[in-house]
Amino acid sequence: MEKLCPECGDKIIGRSDKKFCSDACRNAHNNALNKDTKNIIRTTNNRLRKNHRILEALNSNEKTKVTKATLLKHGFLFNYFTGMYTTKKGDHYFYVYDQGYLALDNDFYLLVKREF
Repeated sequence: MEKLCPECGDKIIGRSDKKFCSDACRNAHNNALNKDTKNIIRTTNNRLRKNHRILEALNSNEKTKVTKATLLKHGFLFNYFTGMYTTKKGDHYFYVYDQGYLALDNDFYLLVKREF
C-alpha cells in the first residue's frame, strides 16, 4: 500500500513508519499545528516574553532592587505574569517563568530568580 504525505500529498519513500515525504513537509505540518490561531494568545505570549526579557536584563545578579519607574521605562506590564508565590508572612512574589519580583516600600521592587 502506498502512503501519502499528509502535508503535500506526495508518495512517501523510505521507512515503513515514516509519516512525511521530507523534513520540509514535516516542519510545515508541525508549524501549522503549533501556530497560535487566536490573536489574544499570540499577544499574551509575546507580552510574557517581553516581560521575561526585561526582568532577565535588569536582574543580572539573581537578586536586584529596582524602581517601578525603571521597570515601566523598559515597557514592563505588571498584569502579565505566569505564577504567584505567597510567603508565610503574606508577601506576594509574582513570576514570569523563572524571573520574579516582589513589591517593596517606596515604589521599589526586588527582582529574584527561581532555580528549578
